[in-house]
Amino acid sequence: MEWRLLMGGEEKKDVDWLRQLCGDDTELYDVLASSLYLDPMTAISKEDLGILIEEAEKSVKDENYEEAIRKYRLVVDKAIFEATQHQEEKDRYIKIIQDLVSKIAQATEKVKEKVEKEGPADYVARLERRIDYYKFVSERIEDVMKVASLYYNERLAVLGEKDGGEARRKEKTDKRSKEQKEEKRDKKQEKERREKRLEEDREEEREEKGEKERGEARREKILKERR
Repeated sequence: MEWRLLMGGEEKKDVDWLRQLCGDDTELYDVLASSLYLDPMTAISKEDLGILIEEAEKSVKDENYEEAIRKYRLVVDKAIFEATQHQEEKDRYIKIIQDLVSKIAQATEKVKEKVEKEGPADYVARLERRIDYYKFVSERIEDVMKVASLYYNERLAVLGEKDGGEARRKEKTDKRSKEQKEEKRDKKQEKERREKRLEEDREEEREEKGEKERGEARREKILKERR
């Protein structure tokens, strides 16, 4: 499932983190909160960027503009993420993203022309806001890329720590399951194993506390550099 930042109440801390990165720039926050993902590694398509662009362009040729808009948006989200991970190709990605948002705006204009004739006024207004959104991304691409890079790099660090914690917990669960089977055969070592488990639990708590403190220190350092 795709989880953009404004969907549901998921990961409130990370929504707050993005808000901190954007500071008083509420327009930048609104744009990024509807474009960035909580877990880019699972939410963003693994397909090659070129293939995704071809699929979107085919929808334009078929005059299926609403589908083209949806596909182009996914391509833009992928391009933004890739750009944050390949800073050495930043200029190339900026041109790609600006070209893509221009094409989305054109497709949106096509839909708007049709809706103005036969659709509800509120839908027309939404389309106009989307066109303004694409214009903002193109004009403020440098700011979009800078904040997106800081956000995604921090998210990947958090997700890496989370995966590490889950791996540790699984290893501990497997180990204890094995020990419990052994305990049935060897009651003499039960006390010793209980004490060992308590120490392992304390170590797990210390590790989780350390990860939290490292994450807070990372974010504080980034915010200081942003000021």
